[in-house]
Amino acid sequence: MYRLGLLEGARPLEVHTPYGPHSPGLTVGRLSGREVAFLPRHGSSHRLPPHKVPYRANLWALKELGVERVVAVSAMGGLRPDYEIGDLVITDQFIDWTRGRGSTFYDGPKVVHTSLADPFCPELREILAVAAAAAGFRVHERGTALTFEGPRFSTRAESRIFREILGADLLSMTQVPEVVLARELGMCYATCAVVTDLDVWGTAPVRADEVTQVMTRAEPNLAELLSRAIPEVPEARGCGCAEAVREALGERKEEPK
Repeated sequence: MYRLGLLEGARPLEVHTPYGPHSPGLTVGRLSGREVAFLPRHGSSHRLPPHKVPYRANLWALKELGVERVVAVSAMGGLRPDYEIGDLVITDQFIDWTRGRGSTFYDGPKVVHTSLADPFCPELREILAVAAAAAGFRVHERGTALTFEGPRFSTRAESRIFREILGADLLSMTQVPEVVLARELGMCYATCAVVTDLDVWGTAPVRADEVTQVMTRAEPNLAELLSRAIPEVPEARGCGCAEAVREALGERKEEPK
């Protein structure tokens, strides 16, 4: 993402959070005329493995900057026969297969149960799907991503369970808890998942260098996707993403005067 050179007037920032330091590399600039923040979850040199990413600090820092919408770009393994390497999936559901990650801001004493029936922002998903097709991607507008710990890849037995029993379409190492934390903060969240491999139900085991190569080839299309999508995001949100946490907290939305 750094190599894309999309941000104009980019300036680095550090934000203090109650959850410790966020991932290194937080930058603010302008993209297609809109002010955006870029935060590489694995750090600027990709030094943080997925189970060590400071997810709560990252989302808190973005919220402190005034971010209302999060567009996540991720490499994911494909579990469906109609997915091809290089395809782009706009996920609409997730399965949490992680263990021990800080996945909520509400650790007590206040107990908050936030609805995540539809965890991804429908408004953002539609915008991204249209932009992705215009950028040259073969787009799948729905997909269920299962997030597991990593950093290892799955076994053949696990892959079979994920596909045949759990019905997952994609494998991720980072989508959860990001999407959960975004919802708890009232932020919109959507994922552009590049299918970088076919996991081990394909013809060969996954190799990290091949995943990187696929993402590198996708860079020009990702740059065009983001450049097209960001200007189309309306200033006022027309979704209900911010309401879920208000309802969980027992707060009522103020009626316009």
